[in-house]
Amino acid sequence: MTLLNEYLRERFGCKVYKIAVNAGLTCPNRDGKLGTRGCIFCSAGGSGEFAQDSGKSIYEQIEEGKRLVSSKIKDGKFIAYFQAFTNTYAPAEKLRPLFTEAANHPDIVAVSIATRPDCLPGDVLDLLEEINRIKPVWVELGLQTIHKDTAEYIRRGYELEVYDKAVTELKKRRIEVITHVILGLPDETHKMMKETVKYVCDKGTDGIKLQLLHVLKGTDLEAEFLAGRFKVLTEDEYIDILKECVKIIPENVVIHRLTGDGDKKILVAPLWSGDKKHVINRISKEVLQ
Repeated sequence: MTLLNEYLRERFGCKVYKIAVNAGLTCPNRDGKLGTRGCIFCSAGGSGEFAQDSGKSIYEQIEEGKRLVSSKIKDGKFIAYFQAFTNTYAPAEKLRPLFTEAANHPDIVAVSIATRPDCLPGDVLDLLEEINRIKPVWVELGLQTIHKDTAEYIRRGYELEVYDKAVTELKKRRIEVITHVILGLPDETHKMMKETVKYVCDKGTDGIKLQLLHVLKGTDLEAEFLAGRFKVLTEDEYIDILKECVKIIPENVVIHRLTGDGDKKILVAPLWSGDKKHVINRISKEVLQ
């Protein structure tokens, strides 16, 4: 298997750390185009709880992020990670200065952009190709699952074919694709989760993020959980499904994440995931050996 830290060190020749920046954008599942409540699991911060202040420039946010991790990284480089909400959901001319500012920062080696597959019109794809000539661009697509019933339940808002087309268009432009998959979505079996992992690998994703389903305060998923609609994965169940998924991820697909740590201030369940050090140690011993 190919893990992110090893891949980054081999590619860039040094320790590389992600800095989450905030472009101050929204999402079609928030502004009324598709809905106003977001995906069922999405927090009020649009999964950007650890991002910088959108009131500052991208350069300022990068500099602040560097200061925050200065004790952890010496003589390393950084990835500018546009994380919160949907980071291609704006006109290309609004996005250009944001992405260009990140790509031109001397300590940034790549620009990673989290978005939805249904928010990649032609002019934005052309912009991403343009930025990719300055620094490598990674586009992170929030797929979560290939299964139609689950996608409708979580209010994803687009069909699987939209993801397929986005991957094709990005690869055509030599832009690297990272696919987000959530493990533990309500009513999904181990078989269904593995089918999603296999599908995205077969479709040509360059990287994959396996994310444990978190129930966060203020989300519609919290109401479902408290009503007893579903159960979250136990720690043992999560380790077991990770073992199965890792086996089917080919060497050419970089594993960017094997867990995830929700903001403890808003984490409802599973509470065991809040002990990040313990979870990572267990994954290292039982999944990565």
